[in-house]
Amino acid sequence: MKIMLMTDLEGVAGVLNFKEWCSPGAAYYTKAKRLLTEEANACIDGFFAAGATEVRVVDGHGPGAVDPELLDERATLQRGAATPVWPFTLDETFDAYACVGQHAKSRTPWSHITHTGSFSTYEMSVNGISIGEFGEMAFAAAELGVPVIFAAGEEAFAREAEALAHGVVTVSVKKGCNSEDGLDEVSAEVYGNSKLSAIHLSPVKARQLLREGARMALEKLRREPESFSMPAITAPYEIKTRLRKIEADPNAPKVLYRRHASSYIKALNAPYEKE
Repeated sequence: MKIMLMTDLEGVAGVLNFKEWCSPGAAYYTKAKRLLTEEANACIDGFFAAGATEVRVVDGHGPGAVDPELLDERATLQRGAATPVWPFTLDETFDAYACVGQHAKSRTPWSHITHTGSFSTYEMSVNGISIGEFGEMAFAAAELGVPVIFAAGEEAFAREAEALAHGVVTVSVKKGCNSEDGLDEVSAEVYGNSKLSAIHLSPVKARQLLREGARMALEKLRREPESFSMPAITAPYEIKTRLRKIEADPNAPKVLYRRHASSYIKALNAPYEKE
């Protein structure tokens, strides 16, 4: 069975904040990449234990976060924008979609390093359904007929995934300690520094849970494929992104749209339109 494993960095156990851990040149960026790669390896091991024949790891963190030299040799790695960008080479030949290292969407209480794409996003929705980065790809997978079977990261994200993707198996590796109280009106700059407290599992324990969760997810798919589903959305497709104020650019747009008459994936790739 052929699996796509999407990765992100902010939802990894041991990754403490954005400034020091999540961007090139940051004090702990190399360590963060190792932590993510080992979490991905745990998932890869679990998938192969359950009968996977191919796992494609997609480095989904903006500046990159998977260390190729540390990646399980059984997996392949995709990095860089494909053509088209969305859905990162996912197609009908895949048997399942999964993700690891994921953070919750913007405006999620008790989440960690919370954002959707960037800290400037206030809220994103497709045809009125609120989504984060996970939802963007999950609906693309649904359009292609690829089941979303596994989602791992912080606890608030796990609950987000369970609420959107029916049947998905989740693993939580840390829990945010900050509410959303008083944050709806703050700027992108302030929001990016407002959700930085969390309780983390040991990376070793996190990997044990990830390995077992990935194995269980693929075994569930093989046993009861009908148990996985996504909410139905129908054409035309409108992806709406509401933005926070940006202190450095007071004239920045407040709302952006991407639209397509017949395809959600084509809407993802459509140019942004201002309100």
